[in-house]
Amino acid sequence: MKNHVIGFIGLGLIGGSIARGIKRARPDVKILAYMRTHSKLEQAKRDGIVDGILDGVGEALRECDIIFLCTPVEYNARYLKDLKPYLKDGAIVTDVGSTKTNIHQAVKELGMEDCFIGGHPMAGSEKTGYENSTDHLLENAYYIITPTPLSRQEYVDEMVSIANLIGSIPIVLDPSCHDRIVAAISHLPHIIASSLVNLVQNSDDSQERMKRLAAGGFKDITRIASSSPKMWEQICMTNTQPICDMLQAYIDSLQKILDGLYRKDSQAVYDLFDRSRSYRNSIPDSQKGSVPPDYSFTVDIVDEPGSISTLSVILSARGINIKNIGINHNREHGEGALRITFYEEAAMNEAWIQLKKYNYELAGR
Repeated sequence: MKNHVIGFIGLGLIGGSIARGIKRARPDVKILAYMRTHSKLEQAKRDGIVDGILDGVGEALRECDIIFLCTPVEYNARYLKDLKPYLKDGAIVTDVGSTKTNIHQAVKELGMEDCFIGGHPMAGSEKTGYENSTDHLLENAYYIITPTPLSRQEYVDEMVSIANLIGSIPIVLDPSCHDRIVAAISHLPHIIASSLVNLVQNSDDSQERMKRLAAGGFKDITRIASSSPKMWEQICMTNTQPICDMLQAYIDSLQKILDGLYRKDSQAVYDLFDRSRSYRNSIPDSQKGSVPPDYSFTVDIVDEPGSISTLSVILSARGINIKNIGINHNREHGEGALRITFYEEAAMNEAWIQLKKYNYELAGR
């Protein structure tokens, strides 16, 4: 990474974490920032993260070599138009939105394809705002980089170097490829989980016996239905076509399953579960077979020598047996950096209590 002045439009959880990560690795980098909540910018300056507070989009941005757009997805296109007149030659503009096609279309319409490179750091938290940002939120998380057809390779390389600098895992993708992937692995599952929860609610009896017995596997596969409705409304509205394509494919597959069941086609039913089990078992760090109760939670932990061994010692000292421990590369919906899985619920609960005593940030139980 070169010597830089970096600007941030928006300094919430993701923007703040990127800025903190950069400052941790390169304290010499000058960071300028603008957001509507001025008090948070003042706090960021007291923290030594922000060197200069901007009053808005204006002349001060001419100093920036890179500008991060870290506002909600629907506002980024507006800021693109506003900041275009203040870009110096060679400046890079990037964003952190979880959908890419819309922002790339806006960039094309504004004639900014030569300076824009999209970005999607795949990490997040159930908490929001600068006050909850950390310098390690993006460590070991995938950082998707989506160049335009006119992006210079040196600009792409620069964004890759920034992702590496803050400890992320950079992956360069075409924006439409990115949106299709996340539609399948993230957006559609949220729709399925939410619709399944609603189906059970609508099918329950007056005594709510379905709700009372809904535990184990049902709660595991519908956990993500507890995500922010506002956020998922925005995602669905900005990645509509890829989601619709995947949803239609899923509906078609459900119809085939329904037809097979009506025909009492045992082979078709067997093939459904056999293929899904084989593929799921081939995904690293996933549990085998059908989805059992998930005795696990995540830990917000810094990636540094000894951090995992320290945690393991705390648990082993209490005789707590760990089934699996691994890094979460995709933490966009609030999970911590490390997921720990246990053989039984009692062990999970005891581990939660012990780690809380040592002030670890835990989530997802």
